[in-house]
Amino acid sequence: MRKKARIGVGSIGLAAVMVLGACGSDANVESGSEIEGAEVESGGDLILGVLSDANTLDPHTANDVPSGNIQVNMYETLVKYNEEMELEPLLAESWEAIEDNVWEFKLSEGVTFHDDSAFNAEVVKANIERILDEEVASPRKILFEIIEDIQVIDDYTIHLQTEVPFAPLPAHFAHYASSIVSHEAIKEDYANVETGGQPGDYINENPIGTGYFTFNNWAPGDQIVLDRNPDYWREPAKVDTVTFRVIPEDQTRIADLQTGAAHIISPVTASDLNRLNTSDGINAYERNAASITYLGFNMQKEPFDDNNVRKAIAMTINKEDMMNGILDGTGEVALGPVNDTNFGFSENVNVVERDVEEAKRLLAEAGHEDGFETTIWTNDSRERMDIAEMVQQNLKEINIDAQINVVEWGAYLDATGSGEHDMFILGLSLGTGDADYPMHMLFHSDNAGPPGNRVFMEDDTFDEMLYNARIEQDEDTRLGLYEEATNYLNEEAPMTFLYHPSHIMGYADGVEGFWADASGFYQLREVTIP
Repeated sequence: MRKKARIGVGSIGLAAVMVLGACGSDANVESGSEIEGAEVESGGDLILGVLSDANTLDPHTANDVPSGNIQVNMYETLVKYNEEMELEPLLAESWEAIEDNVWEFKLSEGVTFHDDSAFNAEVVKANIERILDEEVASPRKILFEIIEDIQVIDDYTIHLQTEVPFAPLPAHFAHYASSIVSHEAIKEDYANVETGGQPGDYINENPIGTGYFTFNNWAPGDQIVLDRNPDYWREPAKVDTVTFRVIPEDQTRIADLQTGAAHIISPVTASDLNRLNTSDGINAYERNAASITYLGFNMQKEPFDDNNVRKAIAMTINKEDMMNGILDGTGEVALGPVNDTNFGFSENVNVVERDVEEAKRLLAEAGHEDGFETTIWTNDSRERMDIAEMVQQNLKEINIDAQINVVEWGAYLDATGSGEHDMFILGLSLGTGDADYPMHMLFHSDNAGPPGNRVFMEDDTFDEMLYNARIEQDEDTRLGLYEEATNYLNEEAPMTFLYHPSHIMGYADGVEGFWADASGFYQLREVTIP
């Protein structure tokens, strides 16, 4: 584990995604370590103090990081990103494009689910079909809707035919939403729907994957407990159980870390980073994030249906003060929706600069010379509440009176998904390493509402730009298309891209083998505790 150090990852290019992943080696070989000069004992109950509870344990219907953090330790995907954002085999041993629009995945053999059912190509097919099922209404359907045919070649070979050549497809199978669920659980979930249940109800109560932890119990709002899977097909986890304890207060999480009531806490706000770095017995874990934090506008509501209003607000936000004040120099100012952890990032874009006088002019042109009253919605994260307060102060410079509305996490997702908000602060994990996913999630017309486009942008021109970038096979040309797409977004201003945060977490002395991926998901298989 890297103690009190920042971890950086490089960008992943289109060519890297297309490489045959034929090395069937175990993932995360760097993540486990031993205390120098001492033998590390396995076992025990690993306790994580977390800000928010999960919303669902069904990966195909989930749309939030707190849920994903539980799921990645119970389920597995076909491929995964390692600590350096390189694709590695997992439930797929290898993958290659055997035709321009056909990908072949060779699957790992001898893998069983927590219910002892077998993992094979038919199970993969059933999972993809479920994500694409209109009745299931997966918010992550956009990841795989380009697949038009699924062919099971044999028990451990599957062919996926796409509408057009689509190089990022393997990277999409690294996203936690593509986690493979037991076929038996999928059948039971469909049966439950036929008797009046909702898609995901059964799987939420019976989350069955192939991962190194199995589900024990969930006390909503309090904690989720997982058990080590003794029959895991690779090297089993080292601790006996993991308890994800919901601790909403930042200072309480830190106090629990100091007293030994928690082994790992997340998140740690930037303002508390120095406290962890200077306190005995506790440590900070920090890495750059494949993530974007933004101030979004509800484009269906006045006055945010006016581009001049949106641009005026974007020009008023002082991102540098935000970075230096609230984030204490961690993270990086956003130029657009992705950073250099994702293909599609470029510094050659038209950045929105702070210009209060021009903002006032645009606001007057929109008929709001005297400003207006509005609201800023945020969830109960201290960092986001601090961001909301800074935005509130910035907006006073152009006579906008913005009240802050703080909402509990689950209700916040529901409200912003249904369009109740005016402005709102939220983020997105850039989990595929490619700009195709976040740009579709946040802005494509088909994704308006709960799936992720909470700004309710419906723009045929931009949809066409995304389609052209998606199907382009030349890497340099494709990068240029994403530069154009970013410039278009900065001009239309459906949101203000604030920053790409650092993931900051805390861990106690004696905790070894912990790391988080670029999306901030906890990797717990190699963790040992004193």
